[in-house]
Amino acid sequence: MSRRTTATLLALVLLIAGVVGETVWSRETNPGEVDLTAGSYAGRGAPPVSRSMDRTADGARAAAGPLAGRTIVIDPGHQLGNHNYPRKINRMVPAGGFKKPCNTTGTATSGGFPEATMAWKVSRLLRTRLHDLGARVILTRTSNRQDRWGPCVDVRGRAGNQANADLKVSIHGDGSYTSGAHGFHVIAPTDRKPWTHDIYKTSRRLALRERAALRGAGVPVANYIAGGDGLDFRSDLGTLNLSDVPTVMVELGNMRDSRDAHRMTTTTGRATYARALASGVRHYLG
Repeated sequence: MSRRTTATLLALVLLIAGVVGETVWSRETNPGEVDLTAGSYAGRGAPPVSRSMDRTADGARAAAGPLAGRTIVIDPGHQLGNHNYPRKINRMVPAGGFKKPCNTTGTATSGGFPEATMAWKVSRLLRTRLHDLGARVILTRTSNRQDRWGPCVDVRGRAGNQANADLKVSIHGDGSYTSGAHGFHVIAPTDRKPWTHDIYKTSRRLALRERAALRGAGVPVANYIAGGDGLDFRSDLGTLNLSDVPTVMVELGNMRDSRDAHRMTTTTGRATYARALASGVRHYLG
């Protein structure tokens, strides 16, 4: 083989490796940028030097799972660094017939554990469970860092539309100061033509599945909102209004309540949330 042929083949191999690396290990180049198509399952840490055989075996197991062929969007609420970018997160963006601020800082426990971090950790656990069931999983953000912000609610709202996702789950924690307020509630969109008329019924079914799964896992239903039944319907959330796929927002608990906070800040508690949310998704998809 000539030197020129060898060099050409080597260049081709490096090019393919670079393309695959960018597809599997998505990177954000700007603080508010997010890639909603690449890196769905990847991102469990820095890319390994060589994991091709492991990834192949892992992919084969996933392909045989009950959610094989399904695409699911997980939206970890907020971003840890939002408070460092007030001008960015306060700019107005479309939210479904009106405008709202791009994002907010989120809340925190009384001990200072951020909602963004809780949502991120639960989302990663949920992503792993869904992938192990065979699903393709897309995250609306791929980091939890002080030097990042967003994405805005309009980007979160449209996440999954072009990917023809089967559903989207947005993960949050509430911050009520009402005495004794605790428990989770699931939010689904109301019927608003032309925004949510095509998804409000399916979103309600998804909300019912997630509520049942969280109840079944022993997570208490909110006693301070949504009429006490853990199911709320809202028309003012861009994350719901701009979606063309069944979508719910889950407030996993009141971060100001000591019992809810303990569940949100412990490994076992977050695993409980992820297990229940994955069960709800699986039952919804049949």
